[in-house]
Amino acid sequence: MSIETLEFIIFPDGRVQEKVTGIIGKSCEEVTKAIELQLGRVIAQEKTGEYYEEKISINNSIPNQNW
Repeated sequence: MSIETLEFIIFPDGRVQEKVTGIIGKSCEEVTKAIELQLGRVIAQEKTGEYYEEKISINNSIPNQNW
């Protein structure tokens, strides 16, 4: 399990750079939506590889065969 991190860099001219790590898939957009509304207009986005990953669930149960 990775650590979820939000990093914000605020530049002297008021621009804000946001970097999200450790959140798989599109759920990062849900996490940052409220913050972005408070910060102002988003002018650019660059999605990381984590954005395009999907969570995979594996079920390894073996049914009882009653041998």
